[in-house]
Amino acid sequence: MFVVATAGHVDHGKSTLVRALTGMEPDRWAEERRRGMTIDLGFAWTTLPSGGTVAFVDVPGHERFVPNMLAGVGPVPAALIVVAADEGWMPQSAEHLAALDALGVAYGLLAVTRADLADPGPATARARAEIAATSLGAVPAVAVSGLTGAGLPELRAALDRLAADLPAPVLEDPVRLWVDRSFTVRGSGTVVTGTLGAGRLRVGDELELAGADEPVRVRGLHSLGEARPEAAAVARVAVNLRGTPRDRLGRGDALLTPGRFHHTDLVDVRLAGDPAADLPATLTLHVGSAAVPVRVRPLGPDTVRLRLARPLPLLVGDRALLRDPGRHHVSGGVRVLDVAPPPLARRGAAAARAQVLAELDGRPDLAGELRRRRLVRAGALIRMGVPVPTAPGRDRTALAQPVAGDWLADPAYWRMLAGRLTEEVARHAREHPLEPGMPVDALRQRLALPDRVLVEALVRPPLRIHSGRVGAASTAALPEPVARAVQRVRAEYGDRPFRAPEADRLVDLGLGPREIGAAVRAGALLRLADNVVLLPDVLDDAVRVLAGLPQPFTLSAARQALDTTRRVAVPLLELLDRRGATRRLPDDARIVVT
Repeated sequence: MFVVATAGHVDHGKSTLVRALTGMEPDRWAEERRRGMTIDLGFAWTTLPSGGTVAFVDVPGHERFVPNMLAGVGPVPAALIVVAADEGWMPQSAEHLAALDALGVAYGLLAVTRADLADPGPATARARAEIAATSLGAVPAVAVSGLTGAGLPELRAALDRLAADLPAPVLEDPVRLWVDRSFTVRGSGTVVTGTLGAGRLRVGDELELAGADEPVRVRGLHSLGEARPEAAAVARVAVNLRGTPRDRLGRGDALLTPGRFHHTDLVDVRLAGDPAADLPATLTLHVGSAAVPVRVRPLGPDTVRLRLARPLPLLVGDRALLRDPGRHHVSGGVRVLDVAPPPLARRGAAAARAQVLAELDGRPDLAGELRRRRLVRAGALIRMGVPVPTAPGRDRTALAQPVAGDWLADPAYWRMLAGRLTEEVARHAREHPLEPGMPVDALRQRLALPDRVLVEALVRPPLRIHSGRVGAASTAALPEPVARAVQRVRAEYGDRPFRAPEADRLVDLGLGPREIGAAVRAGALLRLADNVVLLPDVLDDAVRVLAGLPQPFTLSAARQALDTTRRVAVPLLELLDRRGATRRLPDDARIVVT
C-alpha cells in the first residue's frame, strides 16, 4: 500500500476525484455532503492496475480548514495536487503547495480536473511552474474529469508509477503513529486512525501514548476495512486500544514504540522561509497531525528556538512547518536540529548557540552529538533519533563503545577527564596526606560528572579505588618494610591469585595487623576477613571464573574452580554477594549476576 494526500483550492474537485477513483465516499459528515464541501479529513482506497493499493487522505480546501488539511498531509509521503482547468491556480492552491514545500514532501502528481469544462493546458502550465519551484520539483500531470471519467485510466497509471518511485519504508524503525481521528466503537472501545509511516504494528503490542505515563495495548488492528493481526508501513491503520478512555487522546496525539522517543517542549530548528528576525513571537507548529502554539526566539539568520505549549515526541531531522493562523500564512518549513538543547542563561549564549547550529544540517550524527554533549547516555541519543550501533564487531564503532554502563563520551573529552582526575587525586594527597585517597563522590563533584560510575571508569593504574576512595595503588607510598612484604606476597601468590597466606606465613613476611591495615588502606592488599588477604586485583578474575561454571553453582564447585580453600572461598563469595556480582539463592547455591 502507499498513501497519498490530496491538496488544492476549495471546490476544485478533490473529493469528486477520489470518489471517481475509488467508488467510496470520502466525506464522512452529513454536513459535508449537505454543503458539498469537505470540512474534515476523509479516507478512501482503491486497487491500482499493478495490483497495489493506494489509500487517499482527502483534505479540505477552504482556508478556514487549513489546520485540518495539515493534520492529513503531515504524516503522508506523497501528494496529489488538484487544480481545476476552468479556474486555474488559486490562493489555497498556493497555500497548500507552500505547506507541502515546508514539510519537504518530495513526491507528487498533478491532476487538472474539470477538463470537460475548459482547456486544461493553461492551468497545467501554471501549476507545473509553481510546483517545480518547490521540494516536489517537476511532477507528472494528468488532465481528468471526475464527471465523465476522462483521464482516469491515465491517472491510475500515473499513481502506479508514483508508488514505484517512493522509497521503501524502514520496517525496523520504531512506530510513531500520529493520530488523525479518534472515536468509540460499541463493544470494542476506543479506536484511533493514522498513517503508519515506518515500523510494524501487531495485535497485543504495548505502546506509549505521547505525554502519558501509562502504556496502552493494541486490542485490534484494521487496515483497508479488514481486521489484521499485523500492519506494516506504509499503511492507513485503525487501532483499537484496550482499556483506554476516548477522552484520553485525539488528533495530534501519537502512539509510540516505548522508550524510543524524546518528549520535548524545547527545540532548536532551521527555518526555510521568512527570515528568523521577521517572525512574530507566537506561531503554530504543525508536525505530524499535531498543531501546537510555540513561542519563537530567533538565534541566527535562519535558526530559531521554539518553546512548545506542550511536549511532543520529536526527533533530530523531523520536518514541520510554522504557520501564522491570524494571517493565514505559512511562515516556513523547519527542520529539527536539536530536541534537547542547552539553556541560554549567560550573556552571549544565544550568539554562541547560533554558531553551533550553523554547522548542523538536521542529519543525526553520533560523532557530532558526542562532541557537543561530551557525555550522554546511549538511550538518550536513541530517543533523540541519533542511531547508536549496538551490535558487536564491525557494526559497533569505537564511538558506540560505552565508557561506563550505557554512558558514551567524546574521546577527546574523556582523555581530558582522565588527566584531570589524576591531577585532582594528586592535589588531594598533598593537601590531605593522612587520608587513604580522595572520596569518589568528591571527585565526581570536582569533575562535574553526572554519575559516580564515570569516576570509577576513569580510574587507571597506578590509581585504584578502595573503600570508596581513589588513591595510589603503588606500594611506594607504604613504609619500605611493608612495601617489601607486599611484593613478596605478589611474588609468591601471583600465579595462585585465590590462595591466601596462612597467619603464620603473614607473620614471617612481616605483615602484622597494623602492616596489613596500612597495605589495605593503600589498596595494595584486599582483606576478606581477619588474617585472610589476597592481592587487590582478583575480584574481576573471580567473577570471570565463576561465570564459566554451570549456573547456579555451589560453594564446593566455586572452591574447586578457583583452586582455593574454604577459608578463602567463603568470605570471597560473601564479598561478591555484597558487591552484587553474585547472588545467593535460598538453597545456598549462587549465580553470577550479569
